Amino acid sequence: MKRNKEMLLVPGPTPVTGEIYDALAQETWGHTDPRFVKIFKESIALTKQLFNTDGEVFVLAGSGTVAMEMALVNTVAPGEKILVVSHGFFGDRFIDIAEAFGIQAETIQAEWGQHVDPEQVRAKLAEGGFKAVTVSHADTSTGVAASLEQLVPVVKEAGALFILDGVCATAAMDEDMGKEYGASNHRIDVILTGSQKAIGVPPGIAIVAFSPEALAAREKLGRINAYYSDIKKWQPVMENPAKYFATPPVNLIYAYHRGLQLVMEEGLETRWNRHTISAKAIRAALATYGMEALADEAIAASTLSCFIYPEGIDDGKFRAALADKGVVVAGALASLAGKAFRVGHMGNATNDMFARAIELIGVTLNEIGYTVDTQAAVRKFQETCENRIVLEY
Repeated sequence: MKRNKEMLLVPGPTPVTGEIYDALAQETWGHTDPRFVKIFKESIALTKQLFNTDGEVFVLAGSGTVAMEMALVNTVAPGEKILVVSHGFFGDRFIDIAEAFGIQAETIQAEWGQHVDPEQVRAKLAEGGFKAVTVSHADTSTGVAASLEQLVPVVKEAGALFILDGVCATAAMDEDMGKEYGASNHRIDVILTGSQKAIGVPPGIAIVAFSPEALAAREKLGRINAYYSDIKKWQPVMENPAKYFATPPVNLIYAYHRGLQLVMEEGLETRWNRHTISAKAIRAALATYGMEALADEAIAASTLSCFIYPEGIDDGKFRAALADKGVVVAGALASLAGKAFRVGHMGNATNDMFARAIELIGVTLNEIGYTVDTQAAVRKFQETCENRIVLEY
């Protein structure tokens, strides 16, 4: 039986491979069964490898939003202040989380499709009093990627914690907690993510990584206004998965374990390069249809793109007709709703899938009266992939 009957090219969830489905479908063991404990322990070790951290990682049932909450409430106390560096809709979610826990939040909001100026961040932090700065690595609403090379030093020079939302970037874009950005203490402090995007596993697992500095910040807070989200409750389990706090999602952990194995078998740098090359090729191909990406190539994410429709395209009709052909893409958000659509190009989706999707997008455009050359677009995609440049990290 064909398990993936559609090409799911939304910004998440992403296509799931047969190997991961097989892992997910294994018999459910008890969460204290030594066989499961072994898999969970290996998954935790692979997660540390994924982020190259000498701190601690937390893998538990939940969504990316739970991970956002965990990142914030375990580092910032009520009444303390954070700076939210937002490149779109999902960066703004930190504002609501902060408000719920009595944390003060100030925001630097980029125009959608643009990148926040690091000097603007520097000037804001110079006002003083900021405990942490939150940054979305790839904003799911706009397809804009944050520049860690520029932002991490600015934040760390100000003495704040750097909290990275990696939900739509982890396992596709460089996220290395051991990396120094210009000085020995200029590192990412917290990365949060979910299982369902570039890792390529079904939704349901929240993942958060804390550096030693972030763990020390948690210690200084003492008691916090959280229970499930308190990393102090989870730390004994992460150190020894045979211990119990709340029941782990056993079958999802099987799938996550296999998903991380596939990531490591491919190799992180190889995987980052694959995503970069495919993303550029997709954007180049759809540009031949008059579909321009919202984000300029210099600041575009490797995991998803938001495309502006040419004049006269009806969003609902286009996406419905495309879905009838087995290609599912996402609508745009907020002020871009109806004017653009979003394509996810991450995880275990393949270039063969992307080429077929580009062709079917062209077929759909022709059917609704907007004439395009589908074969030219596919050739552009293939040529861009073949003329790839291997990046150096």
